[in-house]
Amino acid sequence: MFGSDRDEDGAAKAWRMMDELGFCMLATLEGEGGATAIRARPMAAYVCPVEGAVYFLTDAESAKAEELEARPQVNLAFGDPRAMQFVSVSGTASVSNDREKIRELWGTPAKAWWDSPDDPSLRVLKVAPADAQYWDSPGKLRAYVRMAAAAVSDARPAMGENEKVTL
Repeated sequence: MFGSDRDEDGAAKAWRMMDELGFCMLATLEGEGGATAIRARPMAAYVCPVEGAVYFLTDAESAKAEELEARPQVNLAFGDPRAMQFVSVSGTASVSNDREKIRELWGTPAKAWWDSPDDPSLRVLKVAPADAQYWDSPGKLRAYVRMAAAAVSDARPAMGENEKVTL
């Protein structure tokens, strides 16, 4: 899925993988005091490495907007299990009513939920990533073959690249 990246540093690779994967699970913290739960939901991501941000469109009345106001720490989990490629991102989120950014991000995924970028309930959710960890494996079939070969030998399977990077 991902092209040649021999000259690419780890952070650039994580940004590229997020962009190419496109959708993720956005995990927030809900609850108060000691009764905390992690809640995740699928979201269409607008990845912008130049701005050091991952954007989403959301509704002003969504539970996630309230959760983020109380606890802005989030995790974004991007993945393609068939290709065995994953990126986990830790960061801080904020919600705004930036109408210019909403119009900039407006596209097909948003049209499934809102009639136009002028919908007054539409908001921008911005995640400022702190770090990411990616796994870029050779694909599901090759991964299983390598695991099977390792199971009958003393060697560990070469499962591709894995790196934790600061974004």
